[in-house]
Amino acid sequence: MVQVIQGKDITLAQLIDQFGLQRADDEHFFSEWQQDLPELSDLEKQSLNEVKAEYLHLSRYQILEPVVKMVVLSPLLRLAGFYQPPFYIASEEEVRISSEDEGTIIRGRIDILVFHPPFWVLVVEAKRAEYSLVPAIPQALAYMLADATLAKPVFGFVTNGSEFQFIKLTKQSTPRYALSYTLSLNRGDDLYTVVKVLKHLASLIGNS
Repeated sequence: MVQVIQGKDITLAQLIDQFGLQRADDEHFFSEWQQDLPELSDLEKQSLNEVKAEYLHLSRYQILEPVVKMVVLSPLLRLAGFYQPPFYIASEEEVRISSEDEGTIIRGRIDILVFHPPFWVLVVEAKRAEYSLVPAIPQALAYMLADATLAKPVFGFVTNGSEFQFIKLTKQSTPRYALSYTLSLNRGDDLYTVVKVLKHLASLIGNS
């Protein structure tokens, strides 16, 4: 019997067992989020300071996922250049992935997909403010596994508005992934770092 699992319900253990996913131990596997990051202009920093102030103001009340996307995620993607050529944006993109023996099927919808035809660039998964990023990571990884491209890595980005984490996945022979540290809107210049990483990924893909 075929087991159908919704993406939001998938666990890391299921991805490991059913799809052979492995975590990369090599610290250089995901260097893109730490090395050669661009500098931000004063105007970009000012924009991010406004994003932070707006989020902190709104967080006095419950912040649901649509507000996270509107107040935090949208300006970050804009500052990173993902609304400009050569990139395109899709929302609620439906995906389906089967295990090798086709005994397990994962179905779901990607919150935001940034693509550079014919490649996926960034899978974005957003959660409401009070949710942990932990369950968002296997969900994003499941959607990233659905990308048919083997030659290029796929990157993921998960956020609940105040916390941010990046993911890298490669699929050459065995699917392997790695995570960045968790970055926080409330810690130092972490929000600047988030946009620096996004801009760096955009540059890498756009020039490849």
